[in-house]
Amino acid sequence: MFGGRKFKSIDDVDSSVQMKLYSLTKREILTVFTCFFLAVTVTLVIGINGPSVVYSETLRATELPDTPKHLQKGPFYLESPYLSSFNQQLYLWCKIVTNNTGSGKYTEPFGMNVKILGKEDQYGFEVNRDSNERERVLQCEQDSCKDFLVMHLGHLQYLLYTVTIEFSGLSKLPHKIVDVVFTFQTFNPNFTQLEIWFRFGFLVVTFIAICLFAHSMRKFSLRDWTIEQKWLVILLPLLLLYNNPLFALTFLVSSWIPNLLDAFFQTSFCAALLLFWICTYHGLRTSERSLCLFYMPKVVLVGVVWVLAFFFASWESYHKTVDPHILHRLRLPLFHCKFILKIVFFVFLAIYVLYLLFLIIRAWTELTSLPYFDIRLKFLTILTFVIIVASCSLLFIRYGLRLTDGESFGGSSITSRYSNAAEFLSLYSFLNFYIYTLAFVYSPSKNAYTGRTCLFKFTTPYIDQLRRNAWPKTDI
Repeated sequence: MFGGRKFKSIDDVDSSVQMKLYSLTKREILTVFTCFFLAVTVTLVIGINGPSVVYSETLRATELPDTPKHLQKGPFYLESPYLSSFNQQLYLWCKIVTNNTGSGKYTEPFGMNVKILGKEDQYGFEVNRDSNERERVLQCEQDSCKDFLVMHLGHLQYLLYTVTIEFSGLSKLPHKIVDVVFTFQTFNPNFTQLEIWFRFGFLVVTFIAICLFAHSMRKFSLRDWTIEQKWLVILLPLLLLYNNPLFALTFLVSSWIPNLLDAFFQTSFCAALLLFWICTYHGLRTSERSLCLFYMPKVVLVGVVWVLAFFFASWESYHKTVDPHILHRLRLPLFHCKFILKIVFFVFLAIYVLYLLFLIIRAWTELTSLPYFDIRLKFLTILTFVIIVASCSLLFIRYGLRLTDGESFGGSSITSRYSNAAEFLSLYSFLNFYIYTLAFVYSPSKNAYTGRTCLFKFTTPYIDQLRRNAWPKTDI
């Protein structure tokens, strides 16, 4: 399926660089898996005991120095906590409390005007020049109403911000407003420092891994490399970008470009990983891998997933930086187009999963009886299964059933990025240690030979028939 042919001669099977995986005993392979899980566990423990992601400060309208006479209108004059670039972003949430003692639910649309000033050296600088009224919908149950987002700043240019808020339309509420609770949320500076140091650490280790793998493969002809070794030459540099050597620009530049680059690097690495899996499982069964028949259908399938994922991530990065009222923009008709694109994204992702399962089943059916191919197939499948299960678990923990909601990619919450330090470290550690492990086992063994002399001498019936240019008949 999608190009390629089965092996026809012995050169198709054994004319490749002998990998370290071939010479590992069962005990050594178990040690490799143990080291992988141990490294992930250590980073996970650090994350569990690490700082919280969110720093919050709550203000009540009834406790403000300038408490408005009419809580259903305002104005409310708020002052943010003192900030630094390590706070990264600033959210302001609002929760309205009424005197309702019943159990009914009701909704009420209303308008909101927000004025944001950044303060520096006793001077105020207007942040949001678009001061048009924003529409919100109040959802209440009993005496408490659902929190709604007032504003969000994706980059902090000033040490202090003052926010003036006015409501309109809340006088129609069936119950009296007794209090308005405002909550400022930012990233914890201690978590930001943890993120910087671990990203930098993974960046350095990845660079060392690239140098070691390139040095070990330098004396072998490219035509003798296995498909896994060829893909590692792509995955390792992309992992370097995934760890983002330009991450510091996020704190230094008042622009959405650094966030856009970070989204591009992360989605590109994940797309390359998806492409690596289907190309490898198919490539293990074929010796000829043409560009049009073998690679092009796979590139198109993964390319659609990559483009849509990058669109969602870049949309979030752009509006979180330039639009303090991001929730308002998401209510425009383009939001519905975005929801349709999300359906297309999940459809192509489902097609990819089915195709990957098909390739895995075919590979296990045809290659488990071939020496060396069975160990390559089993090792890659077990380690990849661990990564897929871990990634799906993290997604479910983060989004749950909200993954298909209209705002799951909206970035309207500070925890849409990471809910805790353990989640951040587990995600990065799984992906980084996965590639490091593959680079170790796919590097050449000590007794590997250069040139076309690196042939393996098999004596199985499959290989005997391959030497006579006759592929055994199977039911596949």
